[in-house]
Amino acid sequence: MTAARRIAREALRDRVAWVVGGAVRDDLLQRPTTDLDVVVEGDVGAAARAVAVAARGPAFELSDEFGSWRLMAPDRTWQIDLSPLRGGSLQSDLALRDFTVNAIAEPLQGGERVDPHGGASDLAAGRLRAVGPRALADDPLRVVRLVRLAAQLALEPERETTALARASAPATAAVAQERVFAELKRIVADDAVIGSLALMDEIGVTEAILPELHALHGVEQNRYHHADVHAHTIEVLEQAIALQADAGAVFGAEHADAIAVLLAEPLADEVDRGFALRLGALLHDAAKPATLGRREDGTPTFLGHDRAGADLARDVLTRLRASEKLKAHVAGLTRHHLRLGFLVHETPLSRRALYRYLATCAPVEADVTLLSVADRLATRGRKAAESIASHLDLAREVLPAALEWRAQGRPAPLVRGDALAAALEIENGPELGRLLAAIDEARFAGELSTADEAIAFAARLRAGEREREA
Repeated sequence: MTAARRIAREALRDRVAWVVGGAVRDDLLQRPTTDLDVVVEGDVGAAARAVAVAARGPAFELSDEFGSWRLMAPDRTWQIDLSPLRGGSLQSDLALRDFTVNAIAEPLQGGERVDPHGGASDLAAGRLRAVGPRALADDPLRVVRLVRLAAQLALEPERETTALARASAPATAAVAQERVFAELKRIVADDAVIGSLALMDEIGVTEAILPELHALHGVEQNRYHHADVHAHTIEVLEQAIALQADAGAVFGAEHADAIAVLLAEPLADEVDRGFALRLGALLHDAAKPATLGRREDGTPTFLGHDRAGADLARDVLTRLRASEKLKAHVAGLTRHHLRLGFLVHETPLSRRALYRYLATCAPVEADVTLLSVADRLATRGRKAAESIASHLDLAREVLPAALEWRAQGRPAPLVRGDALAAALEIENGPELGRLLAAIDEARFAGELSTADEAIAFAARLRAGEREREA
């Protein structure tokens, strides 16, 4: 028995309550779970306060229409959601649920399972089935949840349920977007995300909740690509997932641990940088339809899709109610995903060129290097082998520097801005900023090491600019 169930059972020993939904389902599947959903007869608030006292953890009312409460362990290792019994009876409550596998109950104090819709049989058969014909229409978010549960539990949606999902998919566009994002996060983070995206396309929910991704279907590319933009995007995601699982296959065992640590780093919105890399893969080319042009011979072009894509990524994540930190991160990935490829023709890379790449891409300098590799590996048209080899050689040179840059952080400046302004008798403004940036670049290149050298370097640079202007 889990700690959550033991505490709930003790605190609610004098109340009529049932464990429902995912905890019962996961017990049947012998899957570990840290969440417990309980329905309670009577005053749910009083029940929640009783559990909170027993758990010695926080309790708060959820902002939903059902009057539910959430209790959390002091160390956040588990949570209990308490909800009122709907419809006046347990049978009525279970009939209002989404899928049969989630419409199973057990008395909290112990006893026989209540399974009026055959959820246990569906689990055993690997089948995902709606409780009734209105189950998905009553809450269209359940269409997205169908995709997530099918992947998470390795269940096959049965034919009638798939038809119900297809009919209700357009209505998911009107669902509160933070609820949609909560499901999408779990879908994108799952190992089975590629199959889930295919199912989303099949039932029409991609068009409703991620129209920018849906719009990539059928957008043809030039001869250096072997697939249209949508298929290419899915392949980039596959490559990003492969890098997340085993970056050593591309960058060598000596860098595998550092890359794994980077991608496992918590970022925002309860997701890590690995998740953000997956989002970047999905959105990096999303502005190609809007930037589609044609050369005289009819070859498609997508000039500026990186810049436009950064804005589009922000728009998508704003719609989904993501945090500013996640929006900025994914926008940065999209904005800079082409930059490493542009440097291939500058190899061997100078220290100054490397500095400009790292400084321009910061704070996603390492992440976007990984995205560029995934993008390059998924581009297998004309001269693919040669182009991929050159790109990977450069990435293997740049990524260790990017990881070191992140680990060490930018060093303290050789000379402060006010000191430089005083020494050169210039005002604080754009010119001073340019000179400070030039000092940082020269220092990274190993050309400067002291404040006096930095001031002399800036003076020469400024004098040269004045001569050219004259």
